[in-house]
Amino acid sequence: MSLFNQILEILAEKKEQRASDLSELTGKSRQMVHRVLLRLLEEGKVSKLGTPPKTYYSLNTYSGIAPISKLTPQELEFLSNYFLLITETGTKLTGLEALNHWCAKQNLPLDKTANEYIKTRKKYLAYFQENGLINGKMKLINTKGFDRIGMDDVWYLDFYAIERFGKTNLGLLLHFAKQGQNRKLMSEIVELTQTKVRNFIIQNSIDAVGYIPPTIKREVQIMSVFKNAYKLSVPHINLVKVTGEIAVPQKALSKIHERISNARASIVVAENRVFKKVLLIDDAIGSGATLNETATKIKEKGIAKEVIGLAITGSFKGFDVITEI
Repeated sequence: MSLFNQILEILAEKKEQRASDLSELTGKSRQMVHRVLLRLLEEGKVSKLGTPPKTYYSLNTYSGIAPISKLTPQELEFLSNYFLLITETGTKLTGLEALNHWCAKQNLPLDKTANEYIKTRKKYLAYFQENGLINGKMKLINTKGFDRIGMDDVWYLDFYAIERFGKTNLGLLLHFAKQGQNRKLMSEIVELTQTKVRNFIIQNSIDAVGYIPPTIKREVQIMSVFKNAYKLSVPHINLVKVTGEIAVPQKALSKIHERISNARASIVVAENRVFKKVLLIDDAIGSGATLNETATKIKEKGIAKEVIGLAITGSFKGFDVITEI
């Protein structure tokens, strides 16, 4: 029996195994076992669980078999560009393969759902402006509850989620990057966004940037990763998040006035330099309270006359709370 089939039989019988276990059970070298495991991973027959030194392999519940579809090459390309899925076992799928897995979970017809997804996604793509971004200023203005608007403009790189189909590619990557403090996914977001961020700064004559500080303590803070990876050449203003005896994160607040009050009391602009135009960078905009209050404080302190917000993702319209990140 080939080593390929030996490993499959062992995983079927004994479930999760390390490469060293498979080497011992088959009598083959670890190098040979790793080569076969790589092939099994590429073919979607096994899943890799954990990271070194605690890495295990198991039979994949997802078959990896290419779905049968009558979609056109243009439709397939669209799905490849816009449909991303991270399965419950941590496998990242794209395009038709991802949608097929999504449809199977919900018992939906593949081609019909694909056409519905393409139609829905194109509706949201229509909101992108010539600069390749989404203008969120009207959403901010139309959100009831703000007694002052400090932002001169606000932009998203993409929506966090769309109707029925859930998170966009950037929304999904952001969700798992923050929840899992996954540096690899954070780096992937940087690769997808840094050119747009740098171009935005040049095109809008930005002369200083500020990164919205986090409210939840994490070992890996995504905004710090962005700040270090973007390597923006303009000066950085110092924004500080202060808390009371108990830190209350924005996502824990469900009412707009609570979120405004929280942001107003917890953001400190620890800066005395003066600039013409400041860009505030955030990972996601739900209500927009934190960005707006920070912008207002910058103006009140005379640091800049114009403040623009730029977020990796943002909600579609009205008051919204992105609680997952």
